[in-house]
Amino acid sequence: MSNLIPSYFLKIKEEDLNRLRKNLRNDDSVSSKLKVDKTVYDINIAYRGAYTRKFRKRSYVIDFDSEMFFGARKIHLNAEYRDPSLIRNKLSLDFFQDLGVLSPESQHINFYRNGTFKGVYLQLESVDDLFLKKRGLPAGPIYYAINNDANFSFTRDEKPKESLLDGYIQASGDPSDDDFLHDLITIVNTTPQSKFLEEVSQYINMDKYLNWLVGAICTMNNDGFTHNYALYRNSETRMFEILPWDYDATWGRKVSGGIMEHTYVPIEGKKGNHLLYLLIQLPEFRRLYKEVLEEILETKFTVKYMENKVLDLHQLVRPNLLLDPYKNNKVDIFDNEPEIIFQFIRDRNNYLKEQLKNLK
Repeated sequence: MSNLIPSYFLKIKEEDLNRLRKNLRNDDSVSSKLKVDKTVYDINIAYRGAYTRKFRKRSYVIDFDSEMFFGARKIHLNAEYRDPSLIRNKLSLDFFQDLGVLSPESQHINFYRNGTFKGVYLQLESVDDLFLKKRGLPAGPIYYAINNDANFSFTRDEKPKESLLDGYIQASGDPSDDDFLHDLITIVNTTPQSKFLEEVSQYINMDKYLNWLVGAICTMNNDGFTHNYALYRNSETRMFEILPWDYDATWGRKVSGGIMEHTYVPIEGKKGNHLLYLLIQLPEFRRLYKEVLEEILETKFTVKYMENKVLDLHQLVRPNLLLDPYKNNKVDIFDNEPEIIFQFIRDRNNYLKEQLKNLK
């Protein structure tokens, strides 16, 4: 794999940059220009993320004014500041793709601001109508789950939610599409157990859901059950599919960047996700889940399958990380990351195999 990654050059007025800094929690954007290859794009740029905005190396969302950027009108540039490897997010999204789950494309880039190198970033594809068009998929509403209210329940922390759609933001679609998500959450919370799997399977593509669940369980995204996901409703099948989003705290690392024990997320997932909590109690669902998980533990969630993927990404990023002003003093940690990921895979794989008996 080539060690060359694209370079993006942002040209922004100092007063506009200061405006972003002074309004750190504000999602308002400022106008600027972005040069990629020989093309200069007129853009609007803003900070993105929640707690990550307080970091020295911040993430961005970029909207393109008129000219499309390789078929996209919006991209996300993630700083991956707390991930010592800078590759966990991409590694996860690619892993979901291997499982047959809709997942954003991503690539590492070198990011320059007003002529100064600001480090290695991960460019993420925006999940919107153009995401669907690129894949030849039917149109349909798309929702981002932005906080723990997106738990498929009428309540959070035993308190009624003001709206069933709390925790979601519509990225694509019409206001009337909200009715479909409203109906799904209502069905989840009102259907008796005896008819639950049959009813829910009319609203959710269960094959895709099982593959997503296995991906979330294997990569062990602790936050991936009540946010860090998106929902897409296929207008032809009339069923929802779930997509991963923001999977940097995975493969054995916490959101803080520290080590996360391989047993932290149970095989049944997190109870905060009311849909999963109800599904996992059903013997028929547990049988289906067990079959998919057993196969992936033998075929794809293994060091043998993941080794070259990890090493290729690691080797791609390393020469650029040596120049990253926020990461170049942590090269020793970076160089140990492949083995940390491999050991996590071994430990997590063994743990999940031991826990399969709980799915009987």
